[in-house]
Amino acid sequence: MSARYEEYRAMAEAALEKCFPEGSDLPQHLLIEAIRYSLLAGGKRIRPVLVLAFCETAGGDPKKALPVACAVEMLHTYSLIHDDLPCMDNDDLRRGKPTNHVVFGEFTAILAGDALQAEAFGTILRSDLPAKVRAGCAEALANAAGIDGICGGQQLDMEGNGKVLDEEQLIELQSRKTGSLLAAACLMGAIAGGATAEQREAALIYGSALGAAFQIRDDMLDELSTAEELGKPIGSDRRGEKATFMSLYGREECLRRIEKLTGYAKKTVSEAFREPLFLMDFADELSMRRN
Repeated sequence: MSARYEEYRAMAEAALEKCFPEGSDLPQHLLIEAIRYSLLAGGKRIRPVLVLAFCETAGGDPKKALPVACAVEMLHTYSLIHDDLPCMDNDDLRRGKPTNHVVFGEFTAILAGDALQAEAFGTILRSDLPAKVRAGCAEALANAAGIDGICGGQQLDMEGNGKVLDEEQLIELQSRKTGSLLAAACLMGAIAGGATAEQREAALIYGSALGAAFQIRDDMLDELSTAEELGKPIGSDRRGEKATFMSLYGREECLRRIEKLTGYAKKTVSEAFREPLFLMDFADELSMRRN
């Protein structure tokens, strides 16, 4: 990854560290510990990086968008904690570490996810950003989180276990469960940076295309990677009898579609922004990721 990516990632990491102070003497300190365990577990911080990158590309100061970047990562982390639960995917490894419910127990893991979702919106709404920006970002995050986003996508995912899904059904599931939050991160960054209506639309299109390519790559890695490289169990989709893009398309067609979607994302931002090079390079890097 580029030096600029590392700069954005380090900014987000430092800001996330301050969101839930360590060593709290509050009665609910175990809940805070569980939140910190998953929120600060590392990772590529793709979504907060996209917030900061779109903010700066739109002409804004990425430092001012840090509350938004933290919020989108909080929401993402909540979704991972809940996704790993025994009643969902029942995974015991995430980012190379035992999953939250394995360490803290199921009820604390559920509450950690619930708290992270609430705090994501609170982080935006309590920030110093202009009221119109706060409202726009909170609305974008709500759309990505609810019945038309992550929750709706997870419902479709669980209902689809053991079933043969066609292309349309699989794309619908992906666009909600994975694509919605990536697209929201791009849009929220553009809003924080003062983007025009045309640029906001381009940010959404870029994020949606990136999300589709990201999920196809995820499905490939679940079959072709290793647990050590991926930081979570491989073959979990197959064991859970989940329909995937790999089972639908096969390796070569997956690669072709990733290339096409990545090209579309790059073309969209190149036409809407004056200096889109980082966003174009980042799309290429994500299309070739190995974890």
